Parts: sequence; structure tokens; C-alpha cells
Amino acid sequence: MVFREDFPMLNKDIIYFDNSATSLKPKKVIDKMVDYYENYGANAHRGDYDISYKVDIEYENARDEIVEFINAKSKEEVIFTSGATESLNMIAQGFFANIVEAGDEILITTSEHASNVLPWFRLANDYGCVINFIPLDENLHVTMENVKKSITPKTKIIALAQITNVVGDVRPIKEIAKLAHENNIFLVVDGAQSAAHMKVDMQDLDVDFFVFSAHKMLGPTGVGVLYGKKELLENLEPINLGGGMNESFDNPKEIYLKDLPTRLEAGTPNIAGVIGFGEAIKYLKNVGMEQISERERHLREYLVEKLVRIPHIDIINLEADSGIVTFNVDGIFSQDVAYYLNKYNVCVRAGNHCAKILKNSTGVTNSIRVSLSFYNTESEIDEFVELLKNKEKIMEEMI
Repeated sequence: MVFREDFPMLNKDIIYFDNSATSLKPKKVIDKMVDYYENYGANAHRGDYDISYKVDIEYENARDEIVEFINAKSKEEVIFTSGATESLNMIAQGFFANIVEAGDEILITTSEHASNVLPWFRLANDYGCVINFIPLDENLHVTMENVKKSITPKTKIIALAQITNVVGDVRPIKEIAKLAHENNIFLVVDGAQSAAHMKVDMQDLDVDFFVFSAHKMLGPTGVGVLYGKKELLENLEPINLGGGMNESFDNPKEIYLKDLPTRLEAGTPNIAGVIGFGEAIKYLKNVGMEQISERERHLREYLVEKLVRIPHIDIINLEADSGIVTFNVDGIFSQDVAYYLNKYNVCVRAGNHCAKILKNSTGVTNSIRVSLSFYNTESEIDEFVELLKNKEKIMEEMI
């Protein structure tokens, strides 16, 4: 199940536990991108010659792979972007900026990534909306009870990660979507931490918008997806205007745009990235999303079981169904622990993890995050835990 031989980076002497920041890339993805650059590296949707036609086919094949992977209704619902961050900003500025009014309420949580906080903060500042926070329970999770309590007649948008990047909790998105729609509320879901680790089905979840990034799911950097229900995307004003997305323009009053999805993909796209992303989706499908989820839950349980035995380790998210474990070493700054681990070629994340307002709920400003993937192993965890057992050794070697 581990597939380690497929990942060139795993041939190096490292233990890579920073998969929430970005995943490693299988050789098939790398080769697919190199093949584009070496053998048919023309532009997409521009040329009237054979290699350009091949680019068009490969580019749209990648879109088809994603449509099937997330069970969207059609390719018109899958927009290529530079990543989840751009996607969320497009949703906030291209769609909601046109329909919100002063006093409208936007519900988020304190455990959201900056990319699912700052666009809503800007919308609130620009249009007089109100930001309110759904309370987290004692495990820092979102519960249906707290969502219900937070909704008011003014609530227009709920914006949540399906899995958060620090707490690692899996939110009940399908149930939240049902509740939201019963109250005429839009649901926007940040899937950056979920799409690579569990089955996501747009028609089953019934969310209004869903975003994710290729680089967190075995694909290249600089590519992502904005999924939206077609009837909503039809009303999303393009943030970028330019080549490829227009039918014609003769003067400022006569500008005609193309249909979805092209209308929202101005300019030359990250062609190699999109093609590589399509190959990454094929790879994930071959491994199997249920198998990935099961493997990562097992690895997390294995790690937590060993960490809880170490008295100077404080686990912040003891309960979670993802591969994320966040903790601190008592009395030692998180970055210092990360520097110490780096001496032994162990890669972890330390800091606030772009979730700067989570400290309002946890009282913890910085932490160490281990984020596991299906290609990690129990032996790597054993080596990692052994390095953490001796606090004096950490203090002696951390600088």
C-alpha cells in the first residue's frame, strides 16, 4: 500500500512529515510534465496545428479527470486557478461582492487557514458585512449543534474547511450544507486539506463552492480548482479579463465573454501544471481514496499512541480523523524543536501554520505539526518518536 518507490524524494535520506504544506510528487506526475515541455510544449486553445491540438486534448482530459474525481455534474463546474487561495478570493470578490449587503453575516471559525479568513475580512470591511465565529468544542471541532446555534436570520455565508490544517478535524460538511440551504445560506468549503485524503463528492455533499490545490495532492504547485454549481458560476464575475476568455470586444460597451469554464480562465494557464495535475488525480484514483484515508488514520493512531507516553509532549489535537498531529514540547519553542529535528533530516512544520486566530481558542501561539501521508511508514514514526523522548538532548542540540 505504501508505494514509496514511486516518489523520487523518498530516495533521499529524509523523513517527510510536512504533507499538509505540500505533498511529494510521484515520478509519473513529473514525467507527464516533462513530456509536455519536451514533446508538445505549445499553448492551449490557441493554435491550429497538431501539437497545439494535443495540448488542448491533454488539458481538457485533466479537467475530465477532476470532474469524475469530485463527481461534479459537468466540466463547466470545474475552473482551473493557481490554487485554493486564488479560488477563495475569486468566490469572495467575483460572486459575493455582488450580492452581499451591509449587515449580512459571514460565519467562519478561528481554526480556518488565512486563505479562508482574509477574503471574508476584506468583504466585511468593503461592504459592511459582519464576521462571526462558530464556537469550537473542547476538542476544537465543529459540531452541528454549534453551527445551528450560530446561524441567525442575517447569516448569508458559511465558509469552512472540510479538514483544518492545524486541528485536523473532519467537519460534517454534508449535514452543514443541508442546514445552510434550509436557511437560504451559501456554503463555501476549503478542501485544500481534504481532497487528497478522503473521497469528496460534490453532488453528495451539495456544497455551493469547493476549492483545492494540486500541490497538496501529489500534483505540481501553482494549480488549483474552483468548483461551483453551474448556476452560481454563471453569476461569478471574472476577476481577470484578457485573452482566451472573450468572444469579442469592439468598444467598452460591447464585450462578449465565452461560456464556462473558459470565461473564468483568462490568459495562458499553467498548462504543464494542469496536465501534471490530471496525472496526479489518476494516481490517487489508482491507490484508492478509501485506502488512503484508512492508511493515514492508522498512521495517526500509531503516532499518537507513542506520543502520549512521553510526559513532556503536549498534543493539541488529541482527537482527529485526519493525518494531522499538532503538539509542543514543554518549555521549548516550536521552531527550536523543528531545527533540532532537521539535524536528523526530519521535516516538520513549526509556527502558527497560517491559522493566526486559532490562538484565540487554544491559547497556543505556535506549535509543531506532523502531517502524514499514505507513503509514510511506521518505522519513520518510530525514529521520529525516539528523537523526541529525551528532552535534555533536544535542549542541548536545538541550536
